[in-house]
Amino acid sequence: MKIRLFAVCSLLSLSAHSVFANDTFVNAPPPPQIQAGSWVLMDYTTGQILTAQNEHVRRNPASLTKLMTGYVVDRAIDSGRISANDMVTVGKDAWAKGNPVFEGSSLMFLKAGDRLTVHDLSRGLIIDSGNDACVALADYVAGGEPQFVAMMNKYVQQLRLRDTHFETVHGLDAPGQHSSAFDLAVLSRAIIHGEPDFYHMYSERSLTWNGITQQNRNGLLWDKELNVDGLKTGHTASAGFNLIASSVVGERRLIAVVMGAESPKGREDQARKLLHWGQDNFDTVQVLHKGKKIGTEAIWYGDQKSVDVGTNQDFYLALPKSEVANIKAKYVLDSQEIEAPIAANQQVGEIELFDRDKLIAHWPLVTLANVKKGSAWSRFSDYLSHKL
Repeated sequence: MKIRLFAVCSLLSLSAHSVFANDTFVNAPPPPQIQAGSWVLMDYTTGQILTAQNEHVRRNPASLTKLMTGYVVDRAIDSGRISANDMVTVGKDAWAKGNPVFEGSSLMFLKAGDRLTVHDLSRGLIIDSGNDACVALADYVAGGEPQFVAMMNKYVQQLRLRDTHFETVHGLDAPGQHSSAFDLAVLSRAIIHGEPDFYHMYSERSLTWNGITQQNRNGLLWDKELNVDGLKTGHTASAGFNLIASSVVGERRLIAVVMGAESPKGREDQARKLLHWGQDNFDTVQVLHKGKKIGTEAIWYGDQKSVDVGTNQDFYLALPKSEVANIKAKYVLDSQEIEAPIAANQQVGEIELFDRDKLIAHWPLVTLANVKKGSAWSRFSDYLSHKL
C-alpha cells in the first residue's frame, strides 16, 4: 500500500459550491441554543447536517405535509402526465362550505365549479397553504385523495424518508401521519433541486383569489438580510408551530427545519438563529474536481510509463471556517504497483480528507486515462527492471 500527500488547492480559495454531522470536525463551532421540539440545519449543496437535535423523532408535520403534495404535483408535471396550464374544475369535496374537515383551517377559498389551472392551484397550495387546493389537485392528478396519498408514500420510499408516513394530502391531524425534521430537510432539498419555475412559488409573498388576498405565513420571506426564498409553515394544536426556511447568501444555500416551536414568531426566531449561525460559521467548498489530476503513478507493462489519478466526480464539503487551514488530503493506493492494461475511471485506491489528524471523508481514487498493454519488448524490459 502506497500513501501520497497532495494539496487541496480549492480549499484555500473557498469557492462556494457526502453527509457528515457537525461533530465530524475537530473544533466544530458550538451550535446555537434552539427552543423547539426538534430541528435540523442542512447545507443544500452537500446534504450535510451542520447541527440538529431530535432530528429523527417522529412528529406531526401539520401543513409541512403540503411540501410532499407539491412535490408529487411537480413530478407529475415533470413527467408530462399533466401540464401546469391544465384547467381543473373544482369538485364539491374541495369546497369548504358545509365540510367540517376544513372548519377553521387554511384555505384558498375555492368554490365548487371554479375552473383554474394546475399552476394557480399550486400557488394556492404553497402561498395560502390551502387545504381545498390540495384536495382539488389530488382529484385531478390521481382521481382522489386516497390514490394521491398512495403516490405521496411512494415518493417517501423513493426519497428514503424513514421517519415519514402520510395519511392526508393537506396535513390536518390524522392517526399514523408523521415525519421528522431530518426527513423534511431531505424533502425540501429535493424540492429545491426540482423545477426552478415550481420552486419560485415558495418565495411569493401573497396571493389573491376570489377577491381575497392572503399573505404567505412564512414571515422570513421579508427578511432581506437572509434572502429566504421558501419553504413552508405548519401548525396544529398537536404539532405546535413548524417552519422550514431556505436561505441563499452569495452562492451558499442552507435549509433550516424547526418543529414544535411555541409560537409563529418563535419558529421564525429559531430558524433565523440557525441560518445566521450556519452562514457565519461554515463555508461550502469544492474539495475535488472531476477529471483533475491529483497525482501521477508509475504503471508497469503498459504503452505508457505513468498514469494520472484523481476523481471522476466533483465533491463538495461544508467546512467550519475556523478549520479550513487545517484540512489536509492524501491518497492511498490499493496495491504497491499498478499494471496495464487498465481502463479510465478504474478505482485504484482512496482519497482521504483529514481535519488535523481526524479522518472526515474519503472517496474513490481512479485512473484518469486508459493505458493499453505495451509491446512485447517494453513488457520484457519492465519485467527485467522489476526483477532487478
